[in-house]
Amino acid sequence: MNGKGHSEKIMDESQQGSTLTLEKTEDNTRKLYIESYGCQMNFSDSEIVASILAKEGFNTTNLLEEADLVLVNTCSIREKAELTVRKRLEKFNAVKKINPGMKVGVLGCMAERLKSKFLEEEKIVDMVVGPDAYKDLPNLIQEIDEGRNAVNVLLSKDETYGDVAPVRLNSNGVTAFVSITRGCDNMCTFCVVPFTRGRERSRNPQSILEEANDLWEKGFKEITLLGQNVDSYLWYGGGLKKDFKRATEMQKATSVNFAKLLDMVAMAQPKMRIRFSTSNPQDMTLDVIETMAKHKNICNYIHLPVQSGSDRILKAMNRLHTRAEYFELIDNIRRINPDCAISQDMITGFPTETEQDHQDTLSLMEYVKYDFGFMFAYSERPGTRAAHKLVDDIPEETKKRRLREIIALQQKHGLYRTQQHIGNIEEVLIEGSSKKSEAHWMGRNSQNTVVVFPKEHYKIGEFVHVSIKECTSATLIGEAVALSSNN
Repeated sequence: MNGKGHSEKIMDESQQGSTLTLEKTEDNTRKLYIESYGCQMNFSDSEIVASILAKEGFNTTNLLEEADLVLVNTCSIREKAELTVRKRLEKFNAVKKINPGMKVGVLGCMAERLKSKFLEEEKIVDMVVGPDAYKDLPNLIQEIDEGRNAVNVLLSKDETYGDVAPVRLNSNGVTAFVSITRGCDNMCTFCVVPFTRGRERSRNPQSILEEANDLWEKGFKEITLLGQNVDSYLWYGGGLKKDFKRATEMQKATSVNFAKLLDMVAMAQPKMRIRFSTSNPQDMTLDVIETMAKHKNICNYIHLPVQSGSDRILKAMNRLHTRAEYFELIDNIRRINPDCAISQDMITGFPTETEQDHQDTLSLMEYVKYDFGFMFAYSERPGTRAAHKLVDDIPEETKKRRLREIIALQQKHGLYRTQQHIGNIEEVLIEGSSKKSEAHWMGRNSQNTVVVFPKEHYKIGEFVHVSIKECTSATLIGEAVALSSNN
């Protein structure tokens, strides 16, 4: 990505956008084409959308040209993400001239943020649907079928889609997302999520367990529990998290927090790998770290965004933790779970950021030595508190230079971390072929590091012990080994 939304990821096998495919239902006659952009939650939401529309007569297709309905699930977190979607709409417009019966809908955070303005600016768009309105899709599609534009971007106080069984799209049959919360109550000044996805609410833990059990029965070997802030998970019978203080004593006594949910899922499927994302430092508690250490099937990996190493900038971002508190959390993770890998999100060039603030970020990275990270130059998002109250006053060249320095340091630390695996024998779950070689499998170890090794007789979905021989800053390279029954 370039410009204001410039970003870099030091992590292999990632996707910016994805076209999703679905097994055909014989009675369905209409064709649906979906593209997803942004966070894992968007990809999970697309699976919910496909499930809802499968009941309305739609099979998905990989061929844009043959689609009756085209949906793009959008992200508003950075300016570049929105520009990418607008470019895709230009492509859809060219196809629509050939296939005038095709309808186009915009879903997700960008849809909620721009609302009906989308219909005015992008004449190709027939339908705009926010993240909490997907159950209204049948009614909205009927409207556009009758020649009217359709919009529903209302935010919900209780919708979690817990009663919708997601269709696993573009699935490798091995890994799957399980959404546990929606929305966010942490009003970080740079972030649009509270405005596009609403207030925080949690899904019934029983429905989460049922989904995990169903995935195991279908042959899946790993799930990722998803939320904008998983550590804030709190089930007390339904409703917004902010209303928990008004819950009855019985509700409070029987409530389920994230540590307890993690424990329940791990015990329900002890042979299934469990991951979770994303965590917020201000909400992660010791009982979560202790639960991870208690269960072998909970992966040794935490994505722990910090955004800045400067206390002054953290305060301006409304991050409700300090640099010292973040260090204390890191120290507790290392103490309780020494093999745990940690990754970061980092924003450089936030308004008023000085060279000293930037150096504070670099020194924080030196302290933690992250395994990998997601690094961005600040991109002002309309509607956020930062856009209202702060001037985007850091020159683009300064942002780019600071970002280059952060990336270079992360590459150094990434190599340091992967080198520590050389000589180990590590359990790897095979997810598919390596992107660089059809002769090699690609999988991940418990620390979420990509591992590649020769295919030999192994198959997708198998757990394989791999002897790590060499590495890059983001990938481990090795060969499968057979362990004796004594190991």
